[in-house]
Amino acid sequence: MSGIGTLNERSLHAALKRWYARPGDEFEATVEGYVVDIVRDDLLVEIQTRGFSAMKRKLRDLTDRHRVRLVYPIPRERWVVRLAPGGNGVHSRRKSPLHGDVELLFNELVSVPDLLAHPSFAVHVLLIQEERVRRFDPTRRGCRRWVPCERRLLEVCDERLFRSPADLADLLPDGLPDPFTTGDLSTALRRPRRLAQRMAYCLRALELIEPVGRSAGGVAYARCAAGPRRGVTILGTEPFRSIGT
Repeated sequence: MSGIGTLNERSLHAALKRWYARPGDEFEATVEGYVVDIVRDDLLVEIQTRGFSAMKRKLRDLTDRHRVRLVYPIPRERWVVRLAPGGNGVHSRRKSPLHGDVELLFNELVSVPDLLAHPSFAVHVLLIQEERVRRFDPTRRGCRRWVPCERRLLEVCDERLFRSPADLADLLPDGLPDPFTTGDLSTALRRPRRLAQRMAYCLRALELIEPVGRSAGGVAYARCAAGPRRGVTILGTEPFRSIGT
């Protein structure tokens, strides 16, 4: 593992790369002009802790000629840590009331939903515990004096690998009316309607749901009878930590 490069990397990204690494992996390898986090035989692994939109071109170019796996962490639990002024020790540490789950993937997948229809592309979601560290900046005012500076990995709690559109369809909650609106989806998920709208957009782009009319609550959707987009091999998911290939 000593060969893992972490130059200019954020703490969370570097920690996830160490967690994901396996003997024989190659790190920061150049593939067709792009620097790739991990090369594992014929598999290219990219770890993305922020938005997918910034790397759309890279993902599309590499997926056309290689197997690509995009690793995305979602905080299931988080703690907010405030460093003492001057950086000497911890001023406070509290648990955030916010909880994430796998459906938050749609907040980022909305940038590239069609990629999951490519048989060479997969998304690996890691549900984690993390610390969000803030430092004190006396030049600012009020609560803005506490500036985010780092995300730290505490633990990987669970994971799910999405290799096909059918895997995404499994995230539709039980008990949805038929047809359903994004309002119905928001209620079933217990998440904001904006997330439900992004989920519907992705599932519609992959031909997993289709609009069948309108109601007072907006566009009504139903599951596509034909199933996922043709040409996709349904491979299911892998058990926790079984991520060798």
